[in-house]
Formats: sequence, C-alpha cells, structure tokens
Amino acid sequence: MTYIIALICVVGIACGQILFKLSAASLQKTGSWFDPSTAILLLSSFALYGVMTIAWIWVLQKADLGKVYPLMALAFVIVPIGSHLMFGERFQPQYFVGVALIMAGIIVAVRSA
Repeated sequence: MTYIIALICVVGIACGQILFKLSAASLQKTGSWFDPSTAILLLSSFALYGVMTIAWIWVLQKADLGKVYPLMALAFVIVPIGSHLMFGERFQPQYFVGVALIMAGIIVAVRSA
C-alpha cells in the first residue's frame, strides 16, 4: 500500500508540473495573475502539490526514504510524456535512451534498497 501511495504522489507531482505549465500559458495569454483562468490553474497546482506533499509525508512514516525516493525519478518520464500529450512537445531519439536509463536506474535502486 505504501508503494502505491508513493506512486500516486509521483503521478500527482507530475500532474502538478503540467498544471504549472498550463498556468504559465494562461498567464502569458491573459497577462494577469488575477485573471480567473490563470488563478484557478495556479491555485489548483498549489493545492495538488500540497496534497501530494502530505501524502508523501505519510509514505515517509511507513518506508525508508532511500527505498521510496528513487520512485520520484519516474516524474522525469511522466512529465515529458504529459507535455507531449498536452502541448505537442516533441523529443529527439536521445530522449528515449535517457528514459530507458532512468527506468533501469529506478529498477536497480529499488531492488537494491
């Protein structure tokens, strides 16, 4: 259960990054932090980060930091995939080599801890 919550935290943090990007795009479009669309996106980002931080603290009560923290590296995989799906960002082939290395590193780190 602890690892499931840890994974939820990683996905939540990744979603928060996407919301931050949407906030930045809205701010650029509206020119105002106080425009309702910008403010809602930004406050949603903060709220999601806050909830994920509380959940992460719960995870740290149940597991060793050295065992669960490598899962945070999954955000380096999830965020670019989300940015591709949401914003149409493109990646060079080297990116996929990097993703494979990150995934291999997570597997090694989690299994060795």
